[in-house]
Amino acid sequence: MNQKQKDHLIIKFIENDISHQELLDLKGWLSNTNNKAYFDDYIRVNYLINLKTSFNRESSLDEIKRQIANNSRVKKVRFIKYVAIAASIALLIALTFVFNSNNSQVEESIIVNNQIKIGTDKAILTMETGEEVALAKGVSFQTQNATSNGEGIVYNNNSSQQLVYNYLTIPRGGKFFIVLSDGTEVWLNSESKLKYPVSFIEGEAREVELVYGEAYFDVSSSTNHNGSAFKVINEAQEVQVLGTEFNIKAYKDDYQILTTLAEGKVALHIKNDVKVLVPNEQANFNTLNETIEISKVDVYNEVAWKEGIFSFKDKPLKDIMTTLSRWYDFNVLFENKDMEKDIFGGIFSKDQNIKDILKMIENSNAAVRFEVSEKTVTVK
Repeated sequence: MNQKQKDHLIIKFIENDISHQELLDLKGWLSNTNNKAYFDDYIRVNYLINLKTSFNRESSLDEIKRQIANNSRVKKVRFIKYVAIAASIALLIALTFVFNSNNSQVEESIIVNNQIKIGTDKAILTMETGEEVALAKGVSFQTQNATSNGEGIVYNNNSSQQLVYNYLTIPRGGKFFIVLSDGTEVWLNSESKLKYPVSFIEGEAREVELVYGEAYFDVSSSTNHNGSAFKVINEAQEVQVLGTEFNIKAYKDDYQILTTLAEGKVALHIKNDVKVLVPNEQANFNTLNETIEISKVDVYNEVAWKEGIFSFKDKPLKDIMTTLSRWYDFNVLFENKDMEKDIFGGIFSKDQNIKDILKMIENSNAAVRFEVSEKTVTVK
């Protein structure tokens, strides 16, 4: 690999625009000590000085090794897992936000009685009797049909002759994981609600409803269930699969429903139209004019939330602040409306304090400034 190729690969990695094969090439290249030194020097000289952030070379390299080791499991490593390594490394070296304008020193945020907290595992389980149970990290709960450790809930692997439904509601500032009775795994993002059977009826289509919000589905293959298809419905569309991984984003306050396919194949049924998606495609259904567009996307940017990462690429500040507000449960006010459409891109951890994220955004661009008072963030 010559000098130009090295620099080009690092830049693609930093900008979160690296392919599967390129990431593997970079991973192999970093196994050499001299190359590691070149890598962190390149980051420090070309990026970190401008962003006014610190970089601990030794701890970052150790973490790179740990992340790579943790992702070298016997189970097949999907493309999304490789890119998760990239996101983790990028996060560690503090490559927060790179704005589309020049960097300069800015006045710090005004923080007044900050009551904004980092989100955590929590949900409200509504059982078939109508009883509601608060599920939260560190709290165990068990019924005849399911067991929860406070971070997720797992339903017994069995079938039924009658459909009985439970609801799982994730509030703002929360996330949760569920394993349905057929083995399908579902990650639910903040401000989401899922309706599902306690047990599916053997031989019939397995159907759940994403009432609202965002969910990532890793569907148990139809071959394990006598060919039974799996369907996810919501108010505007139906997604039918045989066994695959995909993400649906359908928030109540958004007129767009985004369905992103990570693996396999799905068919979208919208009114009298059917669209088939293949991996790395996203369907954008506009509920206002009832049009649908299919486009190629970077899947990782769309589903990084389930890995505990915010991955924003060419996103308006309004969309970014909306996403952050759901996880940290705060209100957003744009005093400067012109800032709503400004485009940004970068990576954050969902474990970071909101005030640190806002400061990093400010340090990257003099045009934006935040004021935090209790649970409201104002964009100045």
